[in-house]
This record gives sequence, C-alpha cells and structure tokens, in this order.
Amino acid sequence: MADYKLLKDKHLTIEAREEIQKCLETGVSFKDIARRVGKSPTTISREVKKHLTFKEAPIKLSKGDGGSVESKTCPRLMKAPFVCNPCEKNSYNRCSYRKQFYYAKQAQKEYGFTLVDSREGIPLNKEEFYETDRVISAGIQKGQHLYHILQSNDLNVSKSAVYRHLQKGYLSVSAVEFPRVVKFKPRRQKPMEYIPKAAKIGRTYADFLAFVEKNGLTAWVEMDTVIGRIGGKIILTLHFTCGNFMAGLLLENKSSAEVSAKILALKNAFATNGLRFGDLFPIILTDNGGEFADVFTIENDLYGAKETALFFCDPYKSCQKPRVEKNHTLFRDIVPKGQSFDNFSQDIVNLIFSHVNSVKRKSLNGRTPYEMFSFVYGEKIAGILGINPISADQVIQSQILLNAYQ
Repeated sequence: MADYKLLKDKHLTIEAREEIQKCLETGVSFKDIARRVGKSPTTISREVKKHLTFKEAPIKLSKGDGGSVESKTCPRLMKAPFVCNPCEKNSYNRCSYRKQFYYAKQAQKEYGFTLVDSREGIPLNKEEFYETDRVISAGIQKGQHLYHILQSNDLNVSKSAVYRHLQKGYLSVSAVEFPRVVKFKPRRQKPMEYIPKAAKIGRTYADFLAFVEKNGLTAWVEMDTVIGRIGGKIILTLHFTCGNFMAGLLLENKSSAEVSAKILALKNAFATNGLRFGDLFPIILTDNGGEFADVFTIENDLYGAKETALFFCDPYKSCQKPRVEKNHTLFRDIVPKGQSFDNFSQDIVNLIFSHVNSVKRKSLNGRTPYEMFSFVYGEKIAGILGINPISADQVIQSQILLNAYQ
C-alpha cells in the first residue's frame, strides 16, 4: 500500500488522483481507496463521478436496414465504481456498450479550470462597470442604502467590491454621499506583539513540568493579564498557587515595555527593602501573550543575573494555569467583564485585591489567602505588593466596593 500523507481538509493532489486511477484499474473498492489517500469513500465517489471521460463503443451495431444503433450504457456502470477501468472486456475492445473512464491527468486538468473559475469572481467589462456605477450613483443620490441598491437592481457586484472601488476613487459618487461610510471610522490596526520562537526554547510547558519534577516544587507563581476596555488600561495579575494569593499591577497598555517597566519597579521595591525578587518569584508560569515577550527583564535581576525561571503554557491552553483563571472570577465579582479600567489607580487595584485576598476559602480550611501568604512570607512582603488585610465583616465582594470611586 502506498504511504500517502493524509489529505483531510485539503484538495486532492495529482499524486492522489493517480493512486485513485491505479486502484480503479485493479478493482480496489472506494473504501480501500479512501483509506489509501486519506479521504472519505464519499469523496472518492464524488471525485470519480465528477471527472468521467466518455468514449463511444468501438463495436458498432447496425439495424436491419443498415443504420447504426446508438450505444447504450452498461448496467455495471450504474453502481460503484461507475467506470470501465477495471473491466476485462475493455482491453480487447469486445464491448458494444458506451464506455466511461476515470483518468487522473484529465481530472486534475478539469479541477484546475474549476479552481481558477471559482477564484476569479464575476468580471466586469468597461460597459458593465459604467452601468453599475451609474445605477449605484443614482441610488446613493436618492439616499438609498447600498444593500437596497444592489438587491433592487440585481447587480453582479458585492458590497465589499463597491466599497473598494469607492476607496480607490473609481465611482462617480464620493464617500461623503454614502449614508453611512463617513459615520464610521476605520478600525485602527495595531500589530500585535508576539513571543519569538527562540525565546521559548527551554521555556515550554513540557520544560516547566520537567523543572517542577526535578526540583520537587509544589508551588509557583502564575502570571496573566485582565483586560478592561480594548485598547485601554489592563491589570497584570500575579497569583501565588501556595495559598491562592493574588496581587495586581495596573498597566497603561498591553505591551511588553509596560510589563517590563512594572516588573522592574517591583524588583526595585524589593531591593529597597533588602529583599530579592527571585526568592519570592523563583518560577513563573504564563501564557503566550506578546506582553510577556521581554523574558530577560522578567528573569534577570537588576544586575543582569538570572534569578527567575519563566515558562510559557502551550498556545490556547489556559487550562494549564487554572488557579489564576479561577481567581479572576473573584475579581470579576467586583469589576464585571467589559468595564473599563481607565479611571482606576494603583490604589484602587490594591483595594480590590485586598478584599479578594480577605475572602475565606474552603480550600484553605476557612482561612484567607492573606493569612496564608503572610504566614509564609510575612506582612511586609504583602504590603510591598500593595495588599492589606480586610476584616471579615468589612469584606465586600461586589460592585458596591467601587461605588465610592465612580
């Protein structure tokens, strides 16, 4: 059996079609052909029936008066494989029926023509274009919407094509005359930052699991971002898995430069208090967001020596850092999704997370994340991260907390 690469969700190639022809000639079933080329039997059946080549019978039958009899279709062709390729009579030209074959090269040629036609669209000649322009311009001047014009006049052009022609200045009317065009500003396209592949070498999720197992670690820091208004301020969250303690840093925008600046400021705050950032953040697990692209600023101390091991989850695998994702739901109880952070200050962010960290947790046997964190690391470090304890009767876990700041 030929070793063909699976073609699922892809078009058949000339090699696959040649394999189909070869199998048909040897009497292989559609099911077995499909297995060979990595397609479904239905696809093979459609391919064969779509690209049939017809030939008249080499043997001509005649009537009693000497006239010829029209060739009939062989009964065998009414069922799979629908072709004469495997028929033993085909080689000896002993069949009086009309023949039909599947040829790979002819099928590929027909497929190529179909592909070109489908991508070419509806061409407009000079006269058709001017007529289309006249109809559209007349409708626009009456205040009609573009969809109404196209549907009412059965024009062979799409809305997107009209807008492209308008943008290039091909039409007799201008954008000002269209009912809606000037009312909507074009979306600002900002190139997204990404993490270079080289930066991920040795920092994948598999590397993270190996690192944790090798060093016998049971806790680490999960880092993520929470978005408010698109294009506005965001919050960088730092979640300590040992006690579900979470701190937040307010960022002006979602960029690696802003993340690096906040991390550096935090490292300076630790150094000022005689502490080392790497002792509290020995290992960080985060996602593939471009805001974390500056791995060296995150990993290295103020003098350039490595103090933290940074690892990235697999793409689209937020389940690999479930603790921070779960804790974000407590943040969303206070700040619903979609609410802007633009009027927030770092003090407001600290207040929100102070309340979040003062909620008693069943997983902690009725204790709060603040109590667990301060027991392990001390209240001084919690204070550097901007988190203060809130008494149980004063904890607010709803939007009411922010009413005083609206």
